[in-house]
Amino acid sequence: MNSSHLSHKGFTATQTPARVDMKIYFEAMENLYHPDQNPSGALPMNVAENHLCWEMLRERIQKVTRENDIPDWVASYTDPSGAPTFREATAGFLSKFLFKVPVDAESLAFSSGATSVIEMSAFLLANPGDTAVIPAPSYPVYTGDIGVVPSVKRYDLQTHVEVTELNGGISISTELLEKAKSDIESKGSRFKILILTTPDNPTGAIYSEEQLRKIADWCIQNEVHLVVNEIYSLSRIDISHPELTASYPNPIDFVSFGKLMAEYQSPYLHFWYSFSKDLGISGFRVGLVHSHNQDFLDAYRNAGMGHSISNFTQWVMQEVMADHTFLEAYFTAYRKELTQSYLIVTRALRSMNITFSPSYGSLFVWMDISRFLGEKTEKGEEKLWIDIYENTGVLLTPAHGFGHQKRGLFRMVISGMDHAALQVAMDRLYSYFTDK
Repeated sequence: MNSSHLSHKGFTATQTPARVDMKIYFEAMENLYHPDQNPSGALPMNVAENHLCWEMLRERIQKVTRENDIPDWVASYTDPSGAPTFREATAGFLSKFLFKVPVDAESLAFSSGATSVIEMSAFLLANPGDTAVIPAPSYPVYTGDIGVVPSVKRYDLQTHVEVTELNGGISISTELLEKAKSDIESKGSRFKILILTTPDNPTGAIYSEEQLRKIADWCIQNEVHLVVNEIYSLSRIDISHPELTASYPNPIDFVSFGKLMAEYQSPYLHFWYSFSKDLGISGFRVGLVHSHNQDFLDAYRNAGMGHSISNFTQWVMQEVMADHTFLEAYFTAYRKELTQSYLIVTRALRSMNITFSPSYGSLFVWMDISRFLGEKTEKGEEKLWIDIYENTGVLLTPAHGFGHQKRGLFRMVISGMDHAALQVAMDRLYSYFTDK
């Protein structure tokens, strides 16, 4: 296409796919594995979706729509940052299941999915050309979320080299942050935002309360906005399982950043969440930001009308959010299912002598298959990724974009299929790697 037909950003978007693996993913989705109808079919494990307890949640949602009349407000405009009743129900959910402290509904603002929340936050907290620092490896699509519209740069902070270094958590320190700040400023930019994800994507590691406090203190002192993304906060592995305890000799307790925010009340601290992962409803497009920065929330409300969630979705989900008895049962069942998925994968990886990061949560296993690389380059990673798919039908997330300095580390989504299909995927990978 002639670039004169579009803006500079528009033309760049035509040349820059959101994800390098989407074409192959859609190909795999057209040839999905089925034990009877398509036993040689593809097993995509590259997109972060959770299907483990969907039937349970679907039944509860159907009960809402079957037994209740749709309220009149659903057909009209409402607060662009979230209907008041929806915000109240979600505040109650966050208070009980995550923060463990009261949450003011007025401190929440909603958008259509996590991507929208990230884009809006970057747009409102930083100027074009400013920099967001993200510990590596991290979610590849952060680059586009903060860059395409907000024009904020991504800086991959290297905290370790080997996967085994994550056994004690993510080694981030204020010294590393100071070094990053000096490096960024020497290049004419500003360190404006620090983004942490806990549990982490892709490593499954979490930050201790002590780490979060030290980092929060540093960010406040340096006027850097700290955003903690807890999109996987209730997707946690049961590390007390007898097969897993040895992997966590000094276990870290998960503490939600929302609890610390309630104490600090700082305009530089923010929290992201979405219903996509823990509840397995990425198609519902529900994301939120929590902040005690009133200027930020006012700006979010004024600028975010085009990012609003449909009122019907808000109504359905407020009924689910208010049913704490159901949610307790759901998360109990979900943790059991997710832990079983993790066991299936990690047993297989151990049998193949493949090193991986012990996970506290998330939907992933982060593994080191660098010894199978023909060459330790980005091209070598791509060749291995394609070869695995072509020979096994198992589609991993490509290593490209995670920002980590070591080559040959790949992400595997463990929550997108039932346990029987997951075992088939592991058996295929076992055959592939043991033949190498």
